[in-house]
Amino acid sequence: MSTVVLHDKKFKICMTAAQIDNAVAKVAEKINTDLKDVDVPIFLSILNGSFMFTADLMRKIEVKSDVVFVKLASYQGTESTGEVKQIVGLTKGVEGKTVVVVEDIVETGNTIEEIHKILKDAGAADIKICTLLYKPDAYKKDIPIDYAALQIPNDFIVGYGLDYNQLGRQYKDIYVLDESGE
Repeated sequence: MSTVVLHDKKFKICMTAAQIDNAVAKVAEKINTDLKDVDVPIFLSILNGSFMFTADLMRKIEVKSDVVFVKLASYQGTESTGEVKQIVGLTKGVEGKTVVVVEDIVETGNTIEEIHKILKDAGAADIKICTLLYKPDAYKKDIPIDYAALQIPNDFIVGYGLDYNQLGRQYKDIYVLDESGE
């Protein structure tokens, strides 16, 4: 599909499944190298958006590791609310552990800042940030992004786990909001 319509918005393809898979493989390779001597790092997936990225990434991770999930929310429609809500919190102890936060997209950094604080308060020894998509023009925080599979402009996108008002997560490709009016 070259375009999709979700609710009142039209989206056009901007990244194919093959491009995404290639980027995920490169990030996994770097993580495998960086964490080869770390004792069972914890991969902390931020739901809902990162479920596809987490699944594909973990299929390529070769180090012994654990995977856990939290659910945070900060979006309404196409805009960040600026407030991060913790819907499902940390369910595993992280004290003294290396934690790799797995995010679908890093924009403002509000979610990254919130989860970083949660992990620090819980005693994580080392916190790494891994994201499928990184919007450097939108990111305003000081927490470094350790692993960014792809850098993109500050456009609204859906697919591969990302949604517009809960629709569009299932697409294997990524689509950008089509503002051409066609």
